[in-house]
Amino acid sequence: MRIVVDAMGGDHAPEEIVKGAVAACNEYGADILLVGREEQIKKELDSCGRFPSSKIEIDHAEDVVTMDDSPSMIVRGKRNSSIHTGLKHVKNGNADAFFSAGNTGAVMAVAIMVLRTLPGIDRPAIGAVLPNIKGHTVMLDVGANVDCKPLNYFQFAIMGSVYAQIVLGLPRPSIGLLSIGEEDMKGNETTKSVHTLLRSVGSAINFYGNVEGKDLFRGTTDVVVCDGFSGNVALKVAESAGWYISKMLKEEITSSFWAKAGALMARKALMRVKERADYTEYGGAPLLGVEGVCIIGHGSSNANAVKNGIRVAKELAEHDLNKVIQEKLADSIGVLEVDKDVSFLDNIIGKFKKKNPQAE
Repeated sequence: MRIVVDAMGGDHAPEEIVKGAVAACNEYGADILLVGREEQIKKELDSCGRFPSSKIEIDHAEDVVTMDDSPSMIVRGKRNSSIHTGLKHVKNGNADAFFSAGNTGAVMAVAIMVLRTLPGIDRPAIGAVLPNIKGHTVMLDVGANVDCKPLNYFQFAIMGSVYAQIVLGLPRPSIGLLSIGEEDMKGNETTKSVHTLLRSVGSAINFYGNVEGKDLFRGTTDVVVCDGFSGNVALKVAESAGWYISKMLKEEITSSFWAKAGALMARKALMRVKERADYTEYGGAPLLGVEGVCIIGHGSSNANAVKNGIRVAKELAEHDLNKVIQEKLADSIGVLEVDKDVSFLDNIIGKFKKKNPQAE
C-alpha cells in the first residue's frame, strides 16, 4: 500500500509530519510518498535516523496551504499545493490513500473537486472516532455539511456503518440518530423525518433510534449520525471538556504534597486513562463519500497522530472502503420496495416521500 502524505499540512509541518511518516514506514511497512517542498522534506528526513529509504519518496509541490487560506482561494489559486498534488496521485492510481493534517476545508474542497463523490453519495461526510466507556463511537458528520436533508443522513449511516466495521471490527454496528430526546418523535422536523426514513429501511442498517448527547460517551450505539453543524459543536464541546478535566486534575494534583504522593501512586491508572482519551491514537478523521481514501488529521497533530493517521488510511485502503460502501448501498435496494428502472437515490427518495409526504 502506498500512502500519500501532505508534508506541509499542520501546525508542526514538516517536522512532525515527516517523523510520523517515517514511524509509519518502520512500524507498519507502509510505502510513503511525501508531497511538499522537497528541500525542507529532505532536511527532516536526514534527521530521522534509520528507515528503509526505498519505501519513502518525495514529490515536490511548491505551494503551501495555510490554515487561514479559504477553500475557494485554494481551489482557484494554489493548484500546485501539496494537497492538490497528493490527491491527484490517488485519482491517477499512483497511490492508495491520502493523509493531511492541513486546512480541513481546503482538503475537503480539493478532494471533492479532484476525486469526485462516490456514485450513490451526494454529500461526503467527515467522521470522528470518540472514546466511550465501552470502547469507541463513530460520529458523522462533524463539519462537512452544515445543513442536511434526510437522504444525507441515510448515506451517513451507510458510510459510518462500513467505517465502524473496518476500523472498530464490528460485524453489525448499531446506528443512533442524534436528537434532543430518546423518544421517536423528539427533535425538529428534519430529525423526525430522518427517524422515519432510517426506521423504514429495515435491515439495510442496524438502526437503534434516537440518542442524546450523553450517549456519545456511554456507548449506547456504535455510530451516531447528525448534521455537520451539530456534530462539530458536539466534537468541540467534547474536546473542551477533555481539556478542562485534564487542567483541573493537574491543578489539584500539584496543590499539595499529599496530592502529589497520591498521584504518584495512581500514575499507571492515570496514564491508562490518558491513553484511552488521547486523540493522537485515532490518527484522523476520514472524509467518507469521495472516490478515494482521504484522512484529515488534527491541525496540531504530532508524529504519533500522523503515524496513526497513516495506519488508518492503510487499513481503509486494504479493506477497499469505497467498494464496501457501494456494495452496502446496492444491498440496501434489496430491502426496499424498488423500481429497477430508476436510480438508487430516486428509490430512497421516493420511498421516503411516500411515508413522509410533508418532508417534500
